[in-house]
Amino acid sequence: MNQAAASAEARPAASCGCLCCEIQRLVEHMFRLPEPTRQHLRNSRIEFLKAIRSLVDERIAQLSRVEIKGTKVPVE
Repeated sequence: MNQAAASAEARPAASCGCLCCEIQRLVEHMFRLPEPTRQHLRNSRIEFLKAIRSLVDERIAQLSRVEIKGTKVPVE
């Protein structure tokens, strides 16, 4: 088995390669984490992704708004 395959097997199944997963993998590699800490990191990863989703939803809403061109002026 080559080194890349061995390191892929050593990663947790939830590791996707995103920044959150990579940081968690690095911390787990450096320290022996108790289960409550692991659970906290999993939950924080979920909250981080929800924050990103919120930003994307807000930007979609901004782009979807219909801009009113010109202004109405009453004519006498």
